Amino acid sequence: MSVLVTGGAGFIGSHCCVDLATHGVDVVVVDDHSNSSPRALDRVAELVGVEIPSYEIDVRDPAELESVFAAHDIDAVIHFAARKAVGESVAMPIEYYESNVGGLLNLLRTMRAHEVDRLVFSSSCSIYGDADDVPILEDTPPRPTNPYARTKWMGEQILADACAVETAWSVMALRYFNPVGAHESGRIGEDPRGIPNNLMPYLTQLAVGRLHELSVFGDDYPTVDGTGVRDYIHVMDVVEGHRVALEHMTSPGFRSLNLGTGTGTSVLQLLAAFTEVCGRELPYRIVARRPGDVAELVADPERAAVELGWRARRDVLDMCRDAWRFQQENPGGYEPA
Repeated sequence: MSVLVTGGAGFIGSHCCVDLATHGVDVVVVDDHSNSSPRALDRVAELVGVEIPSYEIDVRDPAELESVFAAHDIDAVIHFAARKAVGESVAMPIEYYESNVGGLLNLLRTMRAHEVDRLVFSSSCSIYGDADDVPILEDTPPRPTNPYARTKWMGEQILADACAVETAWSVMALRYFNPVGAHESGRIGEDPRGIPNNLMPYLTQLAVGRLHELSVFGDDYPTVDGTGVRDYIHVMDVVEGHRVALEHMTSPGFRSLNLGTGTGTSVLQLLAAFTEVCGRELPYRIVARRPGDVAELVADPERAAVELGWRARRDVLDMCRDAWRFQQENPGGYEPA
């Protein structure tokens, strides 16, 4: 099988490339490196012992994307390429719709032209918004609360409509919760550009001295300690879910599945776990809630277990240990310290 991975140099994408290549899949990558480093793909090649063909392009560029499909006999696509920060999406909605919705539409047009009919779509738990019941089932009505989440929900609607017409297409939207951690080797991990928008990379950069204090956005939510609760899932569990999804795409149609652990962890609980792993107290302060955030997002992962035979296998301490290992061995991320 030959699989195109869009956004393949990013955090989840690079780990997905390692998992796929390790299991004998031929991988092709496109990535514009707007929030990733090409050095990540050098590390991927080092880990798997195979050079990964990669193209520095924007998936919104029809001619460039067409050239990649023309050069490779693609069997399936895993689509990660997207903007992904909740807070940034509130400040930059137009850019988020243009990137996330526009990029998906161009990809689908190119897939159709080349008769590629299998797609795994990177969706998000954020589409559920402030759900009434937790843990969250796949049939929970979507109530996205920010532009990022709305782009993901729009993406799923587009894909469902496309599958109703393209009757040979098999599409799976994986709604994963909060991917964190890193490859156990310490060679690849999460290295966002600029100040991290997500909690775990903020903690690792704080512990290594690149940042000076954690801002905890709100301590008045109706949760165990007043801080936001999320279902953190190890990135390697997430990418294993993508590979297994590809293996189960044997019939046409559109499906959505949660990828999560089913266990919620608050901001302060994750801070405590990471403190235990790194062996030092990390400074933090409570600030106002962040626009677009919700109190609690925790998955009910049973449908993925039944339909794919997949379950998350790693716990929060594994996530913290692997994320910290990557940051310790790469204090400047993929760039020189």
